[in-house]
Parts: sequence; C-alpha cells; structure tokens
Amino acid sequence: MTNSSASTPAQSHFNGDMAGRYDERNSKLADIAANMHFLIRLVLHDLPTDARILCVGVGTGAEILSLAHANPGWTFLGVDPSAAMLEVCRDKLARANVLDRCDLVVGYVEDVEADAQFDAVVSVLVAHFVGRDDRPAFYQSIRDRLKPGGYFVSTEISADLDAAEFPAQLQNWERVQALMGATPETLRTLPDVLRNTLCVLSPLETENLLREAGFARPIRFFQAFLIHGWHSRK
Repeated sequence: MTNSSASTPAQSHFNGDMAGRYDERNSKLADIAANMHFLIRLVLHDLPTDARILCVGVGTGAEILSLAHANPGWTFLGVDPSAAMLEVCRDKLARANVLDRCDLVVGYVEDVEADAQFDAVVSVLVAHFVGRDDRPAFYQSIRDRLKPGGYFVSTEISADLDAAEFPAQLQNWERVQALMGATPETLRTLPDVLRNTLCVLSPLETENLLREAGFARPIRFFQAFLIHGWHSRK
C-alpha cells in the first residue's frame, strides 16, 4: 500500500470508540454541515445523471448520503483508512437504502485504481490530516483519478497561523470546539494541535498547491470560521 496519508493521525484517531461517537460529537455543528453539503450539491449540480463519485476520507458517509438522496442515479466509491469508521458508514448507508450504489474500501486515495476515472472527487475535512510534504502528492493523486473536466471539491481546516488576526480566529474556533465537548485542558492545547498535530495550511498555500497539482482555478466557495472549501476542475 502506498499511503502518503499514513503519516497523519487520522487512522488511529478515528478507530474504536471515536468512530462510534463521531456523528454524535459533530451533531452540535449540524447547521454548518448542512450549509456545506448544500453548497457542495450546488457545485456538482451539472454532473451527469449517472455520475460516479469518489469520496476520499469518507468517514461515516455524510457526503454520500447528501449526494445520493439528491441524485438517485449516482454511484459512489468511499475510501477511508479507518475500518471502524467504514463500518459505521456501511450501516448508515444500508439504513438509508443507498448501500447498493456504494463501494467502500479501507485505504487511501492512492489505493484506488488510477484508471478508475470519476466525474468528481469529494474530500470533506480531510486534507488537514495530510502532512505538508505529502500534500502535493495527495492532490495529484486525486487529479489523476478524475475524468477530464471532472470536479474536485475539498473542505479543510485552513488558516495562516502566524497572521495578526489569527488569535481572534482562534477564539471563534475555541467556541466551536467547546460546542463539540472540548475540555478546558484540550482548549489550552488547541494552538499546538493546529500547528503540530494537524497540518493546517493557509488558504494561499492550499490554493498554490492545488494549482501546482494541475487545478488551474481553485475557487473558494465556503467558509465557516477555520473551515474553508474549494472547488476546481481538471
């Protein structure tokens, strides 16, 4: 297995109990998630009625559920390094009666066959788990799996951690984390987590890396505090 994402904390972080509690923990941010998924559906609105979608870091399947209900002819491949998260995902897709349109694979984007060309690749809140040195290969691997003209939609935690306005941005992000159950101790360590555990790049860095990977015109379509979203085409 080639796994440029393997150097990140994603696999261990989302195993075991965390996988089972993931949706409950994130339910406090349902308003943000609903808007993000609504905008993703609008971005992908002109795809064919039989579009094939690759979901990278699919987690518990929120993006598949959002897109599948709105587009009954679309099919999906979801890939995630956490087998525990995929088990939760599989159960949710089955209960929503869309599992027959989905394949789920334990692994990384590099484990998806390069000639399996997709109409769109969606990666929701994933890229900040991919290390700085691995980020160019991550974006390039996604581009390689897109049809010509295919869409890439990515949302991630993004901020210039050295900017003068970052302390104020951090206060807002602390409120988000508190809603999700963060303790005073975890809030104190949040700056270190953003800088040293995750790989949080500035919006400008992210856009430059997307261009270098062959996405000529990344368009920022979403922001909710530190969460930014881009769409671009191959």
